[in-house]
Amino acid sequence: MQFLWPHYLWLLLALPLLVLLYIALLRRKKKMAVRYASLSVVKEAMGTRSAWRRHLPPLLFLLSLTAMLLASARPVAVIALPSAHQTIILAMDVSGSMRATDVEPNRLVAAQNAAKSFLGELPRHVKVGIVAFAGSAQVAQLPTTNREDLVTAIDRFQLQRATATGNAIVISLATLFPDQGIELQALQAGRERQRGFAINAERKEKKEFTPVPPGSYNSAAIIMLTDGQRTTGVDPLEAAKMAADRGVRVYTVGVGTIDGETIGFEGWSMRVRLDEETLKQIATKTDAEYFYAGTAQDLKKVYQSLSSRLTVEKKETEISALFALAAALLALGAGGLSLLWFNRIL
Repeated sequence: MQFLWPHYLWLLLALPLLVLLYIALLRRKKKMAVRYASLSVVKEAMGTRSAWRRHLPPLLFLLSLTAMLLASARPVAVIALPSAHQTIILAMDVSGSMRATDVEPNRLVAAQNAAKSFLGELPRHVKVGIVAFAGSAQVAQLPTTNREDLVTAIDRFQLQRATATGNAIVISLATLFPDQGIELQALQAGRERQRGFAINAERKEKKEFTPVPPGSYNSAAIIMLTDGQRTTGVDPLEAAKMAADRGVRVYTVGVGTIDGETIGFEGWSMRVRLDEETLKQIATKTDAEYFYAGTAQDLKKVYQSLSSRLTVEKKETEISALFALAAALLALGAGGLSLLWFNRIL
């Protein structure tokens, strides 16, 4: 815990002085009590039969002052708060390798089931969009709060050839920022045209877009699930930089075989390997995280973990109000007990 106004903590030095003052008053009370002739009257005055009652209200009052002084120093702590995320894009791989059965019943069905469970755990106010990608990427469902439409979009997935992970990120960004002129075709037109696009985009967005720190955009996030390495399309690391410049986190989920294997599909075969290194770099570049899911159960746990991360986040927050509330309750407790036991306030 830290304090925004730490110089106010010097006021805590007054607390030991109050304790010394309290002890001095008790001693004075003892000296005055010996003037009474009756020993029973002295014991009653000194409260020897209930000493703890005599000291408890002052102790509570002292704790109340402590909490009050700490509140004045404006304490700050990292606590869990509801997330500000309002839109989440699920970018899901539908390449032919997703029919592999190393994740039961197969990778695609396991991913679909996990995504549906994820939707069920999100708050209803959070919008979710679906981007399906293989050799190309397209929006399967625009961001919506209608969970039925999202489930329908997930169930409509059709397997295709190739894997364009970079395209998935670009299309996701274009869906989140429709007014920024993000065009996938311009990025795919070759290095020279990419340079030209960068200049044109900079001119077009000069007044609208300024790069921000990675992970600083808390209104949206992208979750990308894939089981292979990029075989076509935009460089995923360049796409990740676009996301990082806009502050959007791209959480990556790798599913399937890390070492790679040959998978047959409709009379042709292909070698597929999970490119973990690139997925980790994408997550790191955008201030997000990478998850590996080797089984259907692992995949379900990954989505559960992502749900908790995206609905609740830890933030550095001022908690002066909590200390002030504690001070008020302690003060009320001290005064109430004193009235109940001694018919006076402290």
